[in-house]
Amino acid sequence: MAKDGRTLIAIGFLAIAILFLIYARIGNSEITPGAIQSVIRLSIAFYVMMVLALGAIAYGFYQYQKSKIQNLANDTFSIISQITWNSKSRKILIASSIGYGIFFALTSGILVYQPDVVFSRDYAVTVPSVQIKPCCGDVGYVPKILMYITEHVGMQIIPINLVLQIAVSYLVGLNASIAVNAFAILRKGAGMGSVAAATGLFIACPTCAGTFLSLFVSASTALAFAVTVTQLQTLLIAVSIPLLVATPLVMAKKIKSSGWNCKIN
Repeated sequence: MAKDGRTLIAIGFLAIAILFLIYARIGNSEITPGAIQSVIRLSIAFYVMMVLALGAIAYGFYQYQKSKIQNLANDTFSIISQITWNSKSRKILIASSIGYGIFFALTSGILVYQPDVVFSRDYAVTVPSVQIKPCCGDVGYVPKILMYITEHVGMQIIPINLVLQIAVSYLVGLNASIAVNAFAILRKGAGMGSVAAATGLFIACPTCAGTFLSLFVSASTALAFAVTVTQLQTLLIAVSIPLLVATPLVMAKKIKSSGWNCKIN
């Protein structure tokens, strides 16, 4: 296995893709009442393996960054690794990622707050409790986990939403970390990351955005909004993630051309 972490990253992403495809095929098959418990156990195994795959990806990126710093290279990825390795950069990256992750969770329907609904009364559930919905849905949208934390606060975890939330939040944190460190040099291009972050809000489960919006507007307006966002889903994905990936590369190239990376070394 390559010591720079690229193999772990590839294995992690491949494992997640295979998990999504396999479970969607199993989860959408006819499930008899006697098989419910077996499918629920399969759902739990699905999330355990997905967490392990995400852990492999995270550790792979750590190894990759460390190898870039140790090699003392002068390419774009080495500059990104150097500028985000120090304690200040890590704190900015972590704080930005967590902050944006919470905001993303609210706007995408992962974290739900419904002050006008009493979960135990309206949904006939125990509070607090966790439920697994093993069936049925498109690839990446099953199995779901429903968490009733209080009578008005809950969580709806959908696999594809969880992966996208982690990915987009990390990329936003990375953009913030680089921008803060190199603001004096790159202030003309620093706005690119904020544009990508805004469009990235509605990548995950667009119809769930109506849940958050319905707290402030009428149900019909929220539904119309959700339908509109659903129709724009492909465009939002096409614009936001590539832009969040491209921005650090652009800033790193400007840093390289300015000679600022020599100061880091």
